[in-house]
Amino acid sequence: MHSIRTKIGVLIATTIILVTAIITLLAVYEIKGVVDYSSKEILMLSCENGQKNLDTYYKSVSQSVEMIASYAETDLLGLSPDGFEGHVARVDSVFMKMADNTDGVMTYYYRIDPEFSDTVKGFWYVNLDGKGFKEHEVTDITLYDTNDQSKLVWFTVPKATGSPVWLPPYSTDNLDHYVISYNVPIHKDGRFVGVIGIEIDYKTIVDTISDIKVYKNGYAYISDEDGNIICHPLINLSKLIGKTDEKVPYDMKNANNYINYNYKGVEKQAVWLPLSSGMRINVAVPTSEINANWRDLIIRGIIVSLLLLVASILLTMRLAQHITKPLKKLTEAAEKVNKGDYDIELNYEGNDEVGILSKTFTTLINHIKNYVGELSNMAYKDALTSAYNNGAFEKRTAEIDDKINSGDGDTDFAVCMFDCNDLKSVNDQFGHKKGDLYIKNTFEIISDVFKNSSVFRVGGDEFAVILTGDNYENREALTQLFKAKLEESKSSNISRWEQISVAIGMAEYNPKTDSCVDDVIRRADKNMYFDKRENKRR
Repeated sequence: MHSIRTKIGVLIATTIILVTAIITLLAVYEIKGVVDYSSKEILMLSCENGQKNLDTYYKSVSQSVEMIASYAETDLLGLSPDGFEGHVARVDSVFMKMADNTDGVMTYYYRIDPEFSDTVKGFWYVNLDGKGFKEHEVTDITLYDTNDQSKLVWFTVPKATGSPVWLPPYSTDNLDHYVISYNVPIHKDGRFVGVIGIEIDYKTIVDTISDIKVYKNGYAYISDEDGNIICHPLINLSKLIGKTDEKVPYDMKNANNYINYNYKGVEKQAVWLPLSSGMRINVAVPTSEINANWRDLIIRGIIVSLLLLVASILLTMRLAQHITKPLKKLTEAAEKVNKGDYDIELNYEGNDEVGILSKTFTTLINHIKNYVGELSNMAYKDALTSAYNNGAFEKRTAEIDDKINSGDGDTDFAVCMFDCNDLKSVNDQFGHKKGDLYIKNTFEIISDVFKNSSVFRVGGDEFAVILTGDNYENREALTQLFKAKLEESKSSNISRWEQISVAIGMAEYNPKTDSCVDDVIRRADKNMYFDKRENKRR
């Protein structure tokens, strides 16, 4: 059988474990959701910062080119053919100032279509070492088919589209440098004149992308509108320029900015945003790194939960022990009472249910103890006379025998045996009620004379008194007093049943001849029967 302490402990511990498990599961779910959301926010924020930086740069370049283009077209208005060379010179002067104030510019140019002028070619300035722009020999456009957009793209594409355009990375003519260019076609009276453009060092874009760091192994890269990767911090430049095998690993038609994909066996999460150049900036990170964050949080949370669980269970067991300690005392007290031992002590005085129960139980046991004492006295009392009964007499003689056997020196005592004379004739002549009254009167005389000794009714009309102390010392005088009392009760003026006649026999304990109380009783009985015969004879 399990104790209340165990039951309380198990119940509370089970409740704590259940609640902890539920809270932990909810926490795991919430943590995963929060981390997933946070990871998307981090990716998007990184992507937005990259987009902002690139678009700001692209915008500064495009505004510079468009400003020069606007100036050129305005300057062409009403210009005569003879003044065209002066026009180019004026654009050159303005463009040089603009290029000096634009970061990352490697070259700038104003190239005239040979179909518009076969004498004026325009200009091309380069700054390869960062020490300033120097005029460079221009590419001979007449060597190319200007309708073929796969060659001389900085010229052929704007001419074909008739609109400003950002071109993906390519190797610039004669310089062996990779650039990204923004080009604006120039027209005069609806006729194509040429192209004004700026070429940006490709490494400027690479450096901007490489500065975007997400988690430990996250990175950013740029793709064009067809999904070709044109700038990637982990892919060599020579593998990207002019190639089509390095593409984004997701469907370009996916309108969702958040993407999950597998790249070379690695699960990744990514976000993308459009750039003003018509390209895309992508930010990707391995899914395992994102998961590691929430897994670490969950593991730490589980460890904390387990520690709190252990602490709660220990506290619960301590609390259960504190609660059940007085109950245990009550149980032990009840077991003692069940065995007949009423000497218990309950000192718990808490002002709670257990305290009230302890106080009530103590009061109840005191009542029971008193009641049992009364019952015990009643068990040894004669119902008719209130004298002690034969059971009490045997108990008393056994106690004296124990003293005799233990060698206790204080064993001076005497036994007086009494027997009612003529009880049968009183019962036969006057009825048993009068006989009972006769017995009661006999007891009253015996108890009145031997008032310091217990009187035992050991038979129907027999009594016994064990004399000790003063009664023992005065035994002879008391015996004579008893006989005198009997004589006083005999009178012609009272009823027959009130005239008491009792035979008495006394014997003293002799340690030399008596081994037990029964030896003394036998001699007292013998003396009592001798007195009875003498009474009859008289």
